[in-house]
Amino acid sequence: MQKYPTATTGRNKMAPGKFFRTVELPEQKPDGDGGLFPAVLSPIALNTDVASELTLSDFEEAIKAHKPWLESLLQKRGAILFRGFPVNTTSDFNDVVEAFGFPEAFYVGGRAPRTQVFGRVYTTNEAPPDKTIPFHHEMAYVPDYPSKLFFFCEVEPGAGGETPIVLSHIIYDKMKEKHPEFVAKLEEHGLIYTKIMTDDNQQHSFTGSGWKSAYMTDDKKVAEERAAKQGTKLEWMGDSVKTITVMPGVRIDKGSQRKTWFNSLANSYGGPANPELYDENRSIEFGNGEPLSDAAMADCLRILEEECVAVPWKKGDVMLVNNLMVLHSRRPLLKPPRRVLVSLCK
Repeated sequence: MQKYPTATTGRNKMAPGKFFRTVELPEQKPDGDGGLFPAVLSPIALNTDVASELTLSDFEEAIKAHKPWLESLLQKRGAILFRGFPVNTTSDFNDVVEAFGFPEAFYVGGRAPRTQVFGRVYTTNEAPPDKTIPFHHEMAYVPDYPSKLFFFCEVEPGAGGETPIVLSHIIYDKMKEKHPEFVAKLEEHGLIYTKIMTDDNQQHSFTGSGWKSAYMTDDKKVAEERAAKQGTKLEWMGDSVKTITVMPGVRIDKGSQRKTWFNSLANSYGGPANPELYDENRSIEFGNGEPLSDAAMADCLRILEEECVAVPWKKGDVMLVNNLMVLHSRRPLLKPPRRVLVSLCK
């Protein structure tokens, strides 16, 4: 006999509180609006001794029945961590993504080496796992960016390898308070992202996608057409290409009407405040051609770390992120193995 309440009983939908319970974790932080960031949900069992009897179908049914409530929670909190649900395989994760019903966002123009695993599920950044990936909004350097991200922990890390997240409007507010001139230039001029891509992937780099992989073609003309749709200019250099894109550095989250730090400054800047990221094949500057302030970038990197939340992954975790509201990063893996997968949605 099923020990969990189903999401629907006859024609009457059960309240979310009959299936999902809110959990508090020590890593969470106040979101400034009376809640904790991120939201953490676990299943409710009628008998707590039989939690293992919850099925994937139960979870999918609850998602479909309570999607408006879950979307509202996502808009309020920026991210939801689902913990303790029976999501064990890549196929399970794909089914969870499908249950939400969001359209798929394709990784055209993406800068990270990434491989399709199953259905709508892809590897996360394939750069060496002992390397840090700085904070960013996914694909902030193109106009057709995903609005939602799903992460799934298939193999729990031995140590390290967290995916820190941070509320973007907090970064904007703190940077505007400390560096108003820098933020004014960012809002007025936007940013110029420049990168030289080879024809094959450079697996040692977290922005090492080759142009064939990024534009999903080995035809230069097709690559140019796809890049143009992303607002990117290509300048060919033999088998390599220089990509040049001008994009806003700040956007407005329509749901909250807040300005967000929607950019890839932290993972594109390789100046004195972040010399380990220096790469002669990659640069970023204000849209009017002015260089970035090293002092402002030093404070930006510090604020991102101070304000972020890094919940250690557990096997089966699914994290849903509002890409407009939240930046994410990756900490170095200290003790292998680790396998975290991703699905991008509109």
